[in-house]
Amino acid sequence: MKSTNLTWHKTTISKLERRNQNGHGSCVLWFTGLSGSGKSTIANAISSELFRHGINEYVLDGDNIRHGLNKDLGFSEKDRTENIRRIGEVAKLFVDSGKIVTTAFISPFQSDRDHVRALFEDDEFFEIYIDCPIEECEKRDPKQLYAKARRGEIKDFTGIHSPYEAPLHPDLVIHTNELTIQESVEKIVSFLQKKNLL
Repeated sequence: MKSTNLTWHKTTISKLERRNQNGHGSCVLWFTGLSGSGKSTIANAISSELFRHGINEYVLDGDNIRHGLNKDLGFSEKDRTENIRRIGEVAKLFVDSGKIVTTAFISPFQSDRDHVRALFEDDEFFEIYIDCPIEECEKRDPKQLYAKARRGEIKDFTGIHSPYEAPLHPDLVIHTNELTIQESVEKIVSFLQKKNLL
C-alpha cells in the first residue's frame, strides 16, 4: 500500500443496522464465466427480480466499470488482476451499505476470485459459475468478440488466447445452455432464500 498515515474511520451506522432497516441481508453474487455465457443477462435479470420485491440491489458490470473506474486498465494478466481487485473493494462497499450486489465479470483466474472472497465475512460472497460451453458462447457472440479474436483483432482474449479457470468450488452453478433466464433467476432466488438473505 503506497498511502501512509491512514486510520480507518468507523461509520456511525453499522452494516447490521442498514440490513435491519432494509429487512434483508447484503452480499455479493459474483458471476464468473466466459464471454457470452450470460453473466450480464442473468445479473440484470436477478437485479430486476430483487428490485421488484423492494430489495436494495445494484449491478456491477465488467464493460461498464471499464468505462470509468477501470478505464486505465488493459487485458494483460496484471491488469486483469487489478481490475478484479478494484471491483472486489467496490463490491465490499456495497455489501457494507446493506445492498445485494451482482457482479458480471469474466474474472478468469481462481486466485483473483479467492482474493476477493477473502475480503468478505462468511455468507457475504457467493461465487456463481455461469457455465456455458465455449462453442455455445461463440455461437451467441453478442459483441462479436470471438469473431474478432479468431481474426487476430483482439489479443489476450479469454478462452481463445488466454485461459479461463473454472471455479473449483462454486457456491452455485447456472447452466445457461440448459436453463431459461427465468429458471436461472428462480434458482438464484431460491439460493438466497436458503441463505436467509431474503
